[in-house]
Amino acid sequence: MKKLEAVIKPFKLDELKDALNNLGIQGMTITEVKGFGRQKGHTELYRGAEYVVDFIPKIKIEVVVPDSIADEVISVIEKTARTGKIGDGKIFVINVDDAVRIRTGQRGEGAIS
Repeated sequence: MKKLEAVIKPFKLDELKDALNNLGIQGMTITEVKGFGRQKGHTELYRGAEYVVDFIPKIKIEVVVPDSIADEVISVIEKTARTGKIGDGKIFVINVDDAVRIRTGQRGEGAIS
């Protein structure tokens, strides 16, 4: 199994959720995060004072999928989240040794379906 962590622009969330649902992925974890990379921050004016905003709001999506569909899911995330501009985000791929459904004790791929 693979855990895919995608950090994307917030306005892409609904479109990506729909695209993943179309692949049959029904469960995911969403976290509001802040960060910066090449996009850097920007300066804002508030009540006459200048403030540097270093961290840009992003959304982190976490989903665990069987190895057999990981590449397809990565492609869908990449295609859906891409705007072609700096700050589109990243996808991290992490090996998952096991998963346990707490309610039933079911383990492995059965716990993520």
